[in-house]
Amino acid sequence: MTPHWQTEAAVLQATVLARSLRHWTGRDLVPPTADPVALARQIFEAPFVLVAHGTEADPVLNYGNATALRLWETSWEQLTQMPSRLTAEAPNREERARLLATVTRQGFIDDYSGIRISTAGRRFRIAQATVWNLITDAGAPCGQAAQFSRWEFL
Repeated sequence: MTPHWQTEAAVLQATVLARSLRHWTGRDLVPPTADPVALARQIFEAPFVLVAHGTEADPVLNYGNATALRLWETSWEQLTQMPSRLTAEAPNREERARLLATVTRQGFIDDYSGIRISTAGRRFRIAQATVWNLITDAGAPCGQAAQFSRWEFL
C-alpha cells in the first residue's frame, strides 16, 4: 500500500502548501526541492504540525502530517473526513471562526494561539501558529493551512 504522503493528491497538496506559504510570507515550509515527492515526504515527516482544509461551507480537513496525526490521536482516514471545526471544542469554535475570517482577508497571520482537542478528548494549547490561505497556480483560493511547533497538553 502506498503511504498517504506519496499519493498523487498528497504530493499535489504538499506543493500547494509550500507554494502558498512562500507566496504570503516569503518563507519556506521546508528546504526547497525541485522533486515534488521529496517535498511531500519532508513535509509529512516534519517535526512541526501541519494541517489543512478545503473551501467547503463546513471545511473538511484534507491534509495532516505525521506530527498532526499523532497530536490529534487519529488516522489519516479519520482526519481527512473530519470537519476542521471539530479540532476545537465547541466554546472555542467562535474564536477559531474569527481567526479564519481574518486569514481570509489578510492572506495569513503569525503568532496565533488557541485551545484544541484531540479525537480522544485531550485538550492542548497551540502557540505561535502560522495560518495562511492556500491558492492554486492561478491564484484562486483552495483552502487554509496551519503550522505550529509549540503545544502543551492541558
